[in-house]
Amino acid sequence: MQAVQTKSTAETSRFLQRLHDPSRPVLVFDGATGTSLQQMDLTADDFGGESLEGCNENLVVTRPDAVQAVHRQFLEAGCDVIETDTFGAASVVLAEYDLQDQAFTLNKRAAELAREMADEYSTEEKPRFVAGSMGPTTKLPTLGHIDFDTLRLSFRDQAAGLIAGNVDLFIIETCQDVLQIKAALQGVEDAFEACGERRPLMVSVTMETTGTMLVGSDIAAVVSILEPFPIDVLGLNCATGPEQMKEHIKYLAEYSPFVVSCIPNAGLPENIGGVAHYRLTPVELKMQLMHFVEDLGVQVIGGCCGTTPAHIQSLSEISDELKPAAREVRTHHLERQQLRYEPAASSLYGATPYFQDNSFLIIGERLNASGSKKVRELLNEEDWDGLVGLARGQVKENAHVLDVNVDYVGRDGEKDMHELVTRVVTNVNLPLMLDSTEWQKMEAGLKVAGGKCILNSTNYEDGDERFFKVLELARRYGAGVVIGTIDEEGMARTAEKKLAIAKRAYRDAVEYGIPAREIFYDPLALPISTGIEEDRRNGIETIEAIRRIRSELPGVHVVLGVSNVSFGLSPAARITLNSVFLHDCCEAGMDAAIVSPAKILPLIKIEEEHQQVCRDLIRDSRRFDGDVCIYDPLTELTTLFEGVSTKEARASGPSLSDLPVEERLKQHIIDGERIGLEEALNEGLENYKPLEIVNTFLLDGMKVVGELFGSGQMQLPFVLQSAETMKSAVAFLEPHMEKTGGERSAKAKFLIATVKGDVHDIGKNLVDIILTNNGYEVINLGIKQDVGAIIAAQQEHQADCIAMSGLLVKSTAFMKDNLAAFNEAGINVPVVLGGAALTPRFVNKDCSEVYNGKVLYGRDAFTDLRFMDAFVEARQSDSWDNEQGFLNGTPEGLSLGGDSGSQTEEATTTESVKSSDAVGEQKVAVPVSTERSDAVPEEEAVRPSFMGARVLQGEAEIPLSEVMAYLDRQALFAGQWQMRKAKGQSREDYEADLQAKAEPVLQSWLQRSVDEQLLQPAVAYGYFPCGRDRNDVVVFDPDGSGELGRFALPRQRGGNRYCIADFYRDLTDGGPSDVLPMQAVTMGEQASVFAQKLFEADSYSDYLFFHGLAVQMAEALAEWTHARVRRECGFGDSEDMPLKDVLAQRYRGSRYSFGYPACPNVADSRQQLLWLGADRVGLSMDEGDQLHPEQSTTALVALHSKARYFSA
Repeated sequence: MQAVQTKSTAETSRFLQRLHDPSRPVLVFDGATGTSLQQMDLTADDFGGESLEGCNENLVVTRPDAVQAVHRQFLEAGCDVIETDTFGAASVVLAEYDLQDQAFTLNKRAAELAREMADEYSTEEKPRFVAGSMGPTTKLPTLGHIDFDTLRLSFRDQAAGLIAGNVDLFIIETCQDVLQIKAALQGVEDAFEACGERRPLMVSVTMETTGTMLVGSDIAAVVSILEPFPIDVLGLNCATGPEQMKEHIKYLAEYSPFVVSCIPNAGLPENIGGVAHYRLTPVELKMQLMHFVEDLGVQVIGGCCGTTPAHIQSLSEISDELKPAAREVRTHHLERQQLRYEPAASSLYGATPYFQDNSFLIIGERLNASGSKKVRELLNEEDWDGLVGLARGQVKENAHVLDVNVDYVGRDGEKDMHELVTRVVTNVNLPLMLDSTEWQKMEAGLKVAGGKCILNSTNYEDGDERFFKVLELARRYGAGVVIGTIDEEGMARTAEKKLAIAKRAYRDAVEYGIPAREIFYDPLALPISTGIEEDRRNGIETIEAIRRIRSELPGVHVVLGVSNVSFGLSPAARITLNSVFLHDCCEAGMDAAIVSPAKILPLIKIEEEHQQVCRDLIRDSRRFDGDVCIYDPLTELTTLFEGVSTKEARASGPSLSDLPVEERLKQHIIDGERIGLEEALNEGLENYKPLEIVNTFLLDGMKVVGELFGSGQMQLPFVLQSAETMKSAVAFLEPHMEKTGGERSAKAKFLIATVKGDVHDIGKNLVDIILTNNGYEVINLGIKQDVGAIIAAQQEHQADCIAMSGLLVKSTAFMKDNLAAFNEAGINVPVVLGGAALTPRFVNKDCSEVYNGKVLYGRDAFTDLRFMDAFVEARQSDSWDNEQGFLNGTPEGLSLGGDSGSQTEEATTTESVKSSDAVGEQKVAVPVSTERSDAVPEEEAVRPSFMGARVLQGEAEIPLSEVMAYLDRQALFAGQWQMRKAKGQSREDYEADLQAKAEPVLQSWLQRSVDEQLLQPAVAYGYFPCGRDRNDVVVFDPDGSGELGRFALPRQRGGNRYCIADFYRDLTDGGPSDVLPMQAVTMGEQASVFAQKLFEADSYSDYLFFHGLAVQMAEALAEWTHARVRRECGFGDSEDMPLKDVLAQRYRGSRYSFGYPACPNVADSRQQLLWLGADRVGLSMDEGDQLHPEQSTTALVALHSKARYFSA
């Protein structure tokens, strides 16, 4: 993909020189460009007219001053890198505004504007850089929205414009589809080749709250797929805040060979009055990213949605304060250093390591037209469902990789490969081995396979040209490659010749840029079953070749098509010989095999006699008396299995045909399996009416699909496959409905549209698919629909429900306006509002107050389906009213605007986090040590002044003046209140400004808080007997008589292997040996209530001041309580310890709050609150693991001399 260069990009790029400087600086990207532009209140005229409104990319022509103003504010905030205003400037996106022919011009101009700004602020000490932004477009190639080449060319033209404008690097960002990333990387590389120079490359993917990319790829798949490409930085941006990115960033830090970046949103959004409000303050964002930098080695940070110049200024301070934890990263791409990356292939969804524990890499062989009559028949019939069914069968047989071969004389192989792979990649969670003698067919598969494939194969039969052409594909698309031991003289038969070809190929491939770990040698398993003399040693020569290749060419793999060895024998004999040959090849070093797992037996199931005969055949251990052969193992094997059935030798599992027809129909929908569907439907028609089948068994299957999707157990493409199967089933049944006099009318009409100015339609179309295939008539108006078009469509179709979709924040304002227009038009049917910018609170409160009818927050397509099913049922029983909603009560799991207890934003946010955590919990945990860290020896037990729990409240027990002494003014002024040092302002002048402006405000609010009792501090704290049990802290009753519970805590995998449990003494005979101090503090419910009143009264500045003060006072109370704990345990602070030393934790021990990396399980606070009796001070935790009141915090306290903050 990349040309071999005499001088590396690292040597010529200013950006890479800075990135890889020995000082290892933290580089800060700018914040949310779109957010900043929206805050300028630009009109349609600013964008170039009403038809171009919302096209930020056109502002570089119509309002370049606005674009440069955004760049300037982030540069003044201290960022190192600004991004060009080109996120949506690919021609395929600009076509939405009829600007596709302006792609080059707009990108070049955007780069020039950014370049001018960066150069103005750049100094030798702090150089500034320009990143050419390339967004994901609005189309997902994996789902067939656009073809690979069209997308690649669009990215090429965009990259050419950015290069012409002189960007320092490219950032391919907010990536939702790995196939889109490949198209972008190829387009950029094409632009590099055209201009004769390179730029550094950065890729930033977006992981949803489900724990995967939009198309379902997990982070391990991302690393596996992108590792082969010449990327300099790989990381995450958008969708969530840093908390939800934590596990993904940890994985990247451990396994990615690239510099790691993290550019999060300012938390999860809350929609207030049509405006996205992001919860994380600048200081909070900084604190979370500090852990990523200091503990995980993240070197590139920045801000996405909701981040302001204030956030970026806070982040820029990190580069002055911290150095990233040491990580080895690549600096020269041609070498493709492995570092800590684990070599793997990957499906669209997940990675499969090349090295399998206790197994070889099983490559399923049944989808091979060259060796399977069944595959050839299905190809001739173009029965793609049948072929996908064969592929699924390989999953059930425990294959790790799926071999796909469509070589069949007389057919268009490139078309066949395209059609088959397009379907297989979204239906089968296995990496693909694209198998063909023609490179064009392999490339046809690569263009639709988002995962990391293996190409099978290349060799020297036609000389160097074809050999290197396949290597070029492997490098360009990021694939592994199989190399056969064939040269210009033909197939090698002896071990010596096989090894010689392998060495030649090794030298050529490695020099070309394909590392040894991506090479699979096929030393050719030729038949030993023909009886021809020259074939007799094929088996033993292959085994010897395997042994020598693995020993003399380190790092490579060996793969065989095992079944070739037994060609021509009876099926039973083949199973036995293949199994023995496979075992012996693995013993010699083979680590991958193309086999049908169902046709392989473990040796324990093969009789010793049969094994011996097979080995004699493999080793050619014939016995002769003179020239007469008196023992021929081939003859012996043939005789042994003459007339023997293969039934017991074949693996067989449960199939759909074994299920009752009712369950079978349901399972067809769940599996998205169309093979055998018509037979099942015909059988069902013998006992059930067509409508009964649809409304009972098929819809039951779709309900299960909805549940699986909602719980994160089914990815989007599989949902679509189930919907397609449903559609096929209904189409098959419709003629039968007519014949039997039945009538399948739609349950209800559903009108859906993406609102004005918004071109995002993925979610809307998913709703269309799900509802259509659940018996509803859907009128889909498309994208960018103004309210007039929606009203006209409603008047024409008289839909029973309207849905509006939008991804942009501004879309939410349009939705609210549309609802008011519906009132004027006399429309009051229920309205579903959906899209990423929406929140339940905005829909259930703000939108509900505007509309005369009922509104519903459409979290996903299945929420819409659940509502429609309940709505139709209620309407049929006369228990629905358009203005009152459900007359007999809203069904469980649904929440309509205006209902009491409508779902709040807090609950939804927490639910998203929990869903993300649940996905993470499904991943296989990496084993960690449970031994005490060598850096943390046992110390004497803590001796507090009492045991058990106590509460403190009221001025007498918690003097507010004492708590105020622990108030962190810097965090309050610069973080919560965002009163920051101006550019060029001296530290002295800044401090004077704070004294003159901030301090009076603080004193005023402190006095008001006292006078009006707005802050009501309360503490529950205490001491409990405890002891360490491996990585757990076991907690006992205050008298030590019984175990209360335990805290399971993570341990670092490397370094000092810290774990909080080590800060306590080990259990003694299962009983306590130490003491655990715990605390829970709150500033009281009144603080939350008063802050909310200020907000509702539009007193925004007062709201900012008081809310920020309450948050920081809660932190001050935690410090005050912690100091009390230290004092009561004999480790009190010196009386003259300054506050700055307290805030820097220059005291003995440490305090750990749940939710941070050292103790990440937030739910553990629940048992802590119970043991402390925190309900006595009004402190509780809701079902979403959120503390109430808001300004509250809990902690474990360790007083060990080595206790410190760390990230596990």
